[in-house]
Amino acid sequence: MIQRLGGLWEAAPFAFWLVLAACAYFVVMAVRLTVIDVRHHLLPNRIVFPSYAVAGVLLLGAVASLAVWGPAGAGVPDGGAQLFGVPALRIAAGGAVLWLFYFVLRLVYPPGMGFGDVKLAGVLGMYLGYLGWPHVFAGTFAAFLLGGLWSIGLLAFRRGTLKSAIPFGPFMLAGAAAAMMLLPA
Repeated sequence: MIQRLGGLWEAAPFAFWLVLAACAYFVVMAVRLTVIDVRHHLLPNRIVFPSYAVAGVLLLGAVASLAVWGPAGAGVPDGGAQLFGVPALRIAAGGAVLWLFYFVLRLVYPPGMGFGDVKLAGVLGMYLGYLGWPHVFAGTFAAFLLGGLWSIGLLAFRRGTLKSAIPFGPFMLAGAAAAMMLLPA
């Protein structure tokens, strides 16, 4: 996401500001949800549900402004050539695919995944979908890798057992943030 901001500033300043606002919102949302999930093992609907609207409006607005004002090739793979083309559909599809993946995990083993994680996955899928499918896969993989490493650490230092409940939201947010910052746009 960071690499994409430089190209957006040159190509379409309005899209730049929309993506920057989406990033700022992500940081605030991530910090709030991490603190709440660590303390209470809860991802509140009052934060998660509005995040769908905020992410959708800001990210789709950036795609739309590129379609209207941006030159071809600026910040989106198809240059923003179509308002409801590949980038806009990928935002919605990223959210839907990640939500569905976590929902299936919840169905398969309900004690292992809370429904708050499922709801949060849709929001993260929208952010990652804006950047591309490699980001969706990398962010998801990173979440499970970080959560697994944390669990192994808890077991190794005898701070938890195999039955310990671990808040997974912070790892989902960290994995998404890592994919957004580290992978090329």
